[in-house]
Amino acid sequence: MDGTRCERPRILILATLSGGYVGADGVGQLHAQYAPNTYILPVVCASMFPVDFYIRTFAKGMDAIIVMYSGSDCPYKDGAEKTAAMINRVYAKMKEMALDTRRLRLTAICTVCTTPFQREVKKMEAVLAEIGPISRPLLMQPQLA
Repeated sequence: MDGTRCERPRILILATLSGGYVGADGVGQLHAQYAPNTYILPVVCASMFPVDFYIRTFAKGMDAIIVMYSGSDCPYKDGAEKTAAMINRVYAKMKEMALDTRRLRLTAICTVCTTPFQREVKKMEAVLAEIGPISRPLLMQPQLA
């Protein structure tokens, strides 16, 4: 080796405690494999994060985000609908910034969805293999009042 480090693009998974995180935990308990460049953040509901959270996450080093939730199991009223609306706002912001919207994926993962969990990570890995990591620094847009 010449001493250079070849790092794979990084994937953040926002996994809801009522679904996606339990599915991820099931994958771990099975000792099943998924990409080592995957970081799992357990959350109550992904709608609690503002649009800027997603954009800053891309700016600070993540190349993709998968939001894994189980929809109807959300403890917040209209959590699934609010999450979908939030993701749509993030997509709009990504388009403004010329970020490929395939870098963000909203998917339903339930408490026993170990195979779908692995499949979603593989799908994102394939997308990242095609489009590559994000060129940094991102040109952040100033906040409007």
